Amino acid sequence: MSQQLVRPIPIPPISLQRMASTLPPASTKRRPNPRKLAQKSAQDPASKRIKARKKYVLTPEHRQRLHRLLWLSEQRSVRVMLVWAALMVALGGLSLKLFQLQILKGDELVERALGQQTANSKTFIPRRPIRTRDNSTLAVDQSVYTLYAHPQIFSEEIDVVAEKLGGALNMPVDEVLQKLRQYDTGVKVADSVKDSTARQIRRLYIDGLDLLPRPQRFYPQGDLFGSVVGYVNDEQAGQAGVEMSQQEQLERPSLDLRIRRTGEGQVIPADLPEGFLHQDDMALQLTLDRRLQRATRVALDNQLEEWGAKRGAAMIMDAKDGSLLSLVVAPTYDPNEYWEADVELFRNWAATDLYEPGSTFKPVNVAIALEDGKLSPRDYIYDEGQLVISKHIVQNHDYTAAGSRGSISLPQVLQFSSNIGMVRIVQKLDPGNYHAWLEKLGLGKTLTTDLPSPPASQLKSLEKFETSPIEPATASFGQGLSITPLQLAQLHGALANGGKLVSPHVVDGLVDSKGHFHWRPELPEPRQVFSRETTQAVLEMMESVVTQGNVSAVPGYRIGGKTGTAQKAENGIYVAGARITSFVGILPVQDPRYVVVAVVDEPQGNNAYGSTVAAPVVQEIIESLVSTLGLPPTEPIALDENGDPVALDGNGNPVTATVDSGDAVQGIWAH
Repeated sequence: MSQQLVRPIPIPPISLQRMASTLPPASTKRRPNPRKLAQKSAQDPASKRIKARKKYVLTPEHRQRLHRLLWLSEQRSVRVMLVWAALMVALGGLSLKLFQLQILKGDELVERALGQQTANSKTFIPRRPIRTRDNSTLAVDQSVYTLYAHPQIFSEEIDVVAEKLGGALNMPVDEVLQKLRQYDTGVKVADSVKDSTARQIRRLYIDGLDLLPRPQRFYPQGDLFGSVVGYVNDEQAGQAGVEMSQQEQLERPSLDLRIRRTGEGQVIPADLPEGFLHQDDMALQLTLDRRLQRATRVALDNQLEEWGAKRGAAMIMDAKDGSLLSLVVAPTYDPNEYWEADVELFRNWAATDLYEPGSTFKPVNVAIALEDGKLSPRDYIYDEGQLVISKHIVQNHDYTAAGSRGSISLPQVLQFSSNIGMVRIVQKLDPGNYHAWLEKLGLGKTLTTDLPSPPASQLKSLEKFETSPIEPATASFGQGLSITPLQLAQLHGALANGGKLVSPHVVDGLVDSKGHFHWRPELPEPRQVFSRETTQAVLEMMESVVTQGNVSAVPGYRIGGKTGTAQKAENGIYVAGARITSFVGILPVQDPRYVVVAVVDEPQGNNAYGSTVAAPVVQEIIESLVSTLGLPPTEPIALDENGDPVALDGNGNPVTATVDSGDAVQGIWAH
């Protein structure tokens, strides 16, 4: 049987050699020695022929193994490709995620990370202090403490701790002991503990005590300026007075301190804002003077007590610019303990409450008539003593005793406080024109001031003035219209400064420790309403009220004034027997500068008039004013038989008192 030749598959030697090296043995038998096989093959003729045709020959078994090897190689390549592809996809996804995190959402994630690692802390910035023009502190921030106790960690007996704390806090030991026995921890022992007391408690070295600091507004002058300054609540927000109206100026700019928590949990500042360590030294300066405020307070309180009055208000205004040198209302409250005060006291009623000014409004009406050209200072007015207007009886207060005075001069109209004289003066004006004058003076409008909650003054409508003659008649002597005491000062300020309406105010501005102003309030430009000739003529008439009646006269000084006693109206109805007395003084007449107003509500007694109740307040205030400001006297002074100084009139005669004057409408006094 002839041997069949097998056609070899051409395979590169290198590849064959590489694959052959990985082939497993063909059988489990011992492989023959290659050298012997080579020798045997060389002796075989058939082998020589095959060798001559091809050097390599694969048997079926080897070919099967070779195909298996190729298949395994292909499978390995596929797995490599799959792994590579998976790696590429993962790398692409990772790159995409990194792009999204770092590029698209980078800023957002950085902000979120900072938000988790850092926090904003509102630093406590003290409010600016409030001071007077003479540099007296009215309000300032200070640190106080709340004392907490934890009895369960006391190292001493609770009785011993109570005794020590009672002495430091100036509290009864039994009261302290009762508090300490309430709970085992977190016992609130005392609030608003002053810094000096806190230092004393720390020196006791008692375990289990906590002193938590907090800011508190302190008012060194107590209730002297309470109605003007106001107070702040626990959130340091102004609730009344200047503390409320000037909240923006009193608050220093708030700074946010960013803090960061380290890996160990420690809290450290992330950054310090600019100016964190340097606060401004500015204070809110008021126009008030502490010395004049105290003098005004004493003068008002004395009269309120003497006459058993319900309340009172008094003030000094510089007519040049409307700045108030003093402003007192009584009763008042201590802003250090505002929670114990009646809420009605939080209103400064001199700026918020309306009343009928009565005869103190008469000089203003005289100025209107003079300015309108319907009168001259030398004119005379016929005073019948009583008139019937639209079925209403209008009469002078002394009509029963004096009857008709006949023809009297304009100064005498003010001296006698003649209602009929004022009615005759206003009747010379057209009712519509008179109403327009009152509107020009600000009646029916809200007074511009830096004190909170001023109301709109009340004035009857133009239609009523034109159709009802009783309306302009009653307005001529200060009834049927309502203003605040502060607006009364403004109107008389126009008589004092040459005819300009200024804005009454108490805020001077923000001033630093060197006295430099960094902010001042923007006040309305003064409005000219009267000429200087008109106002000077009215002032000299008002001076005759003081000299002829010896009302609020101060030896050596020329003072103009006018009393007022009006019936009190509530809800549009006059209250029987209730009066509001007032007095306005202007000085010095030859160079007017200061307006002093006093209003006393519901004084008791049959002799309670503006001249007896309010005028002494103004007189005492003026005496303190000229002394405090050093105003030199301009008039000669004589001494009476007791050695007391007395004022002399223009002829060198001592000024003597005359009978007080007043007004009445329908039998009701309105002096």
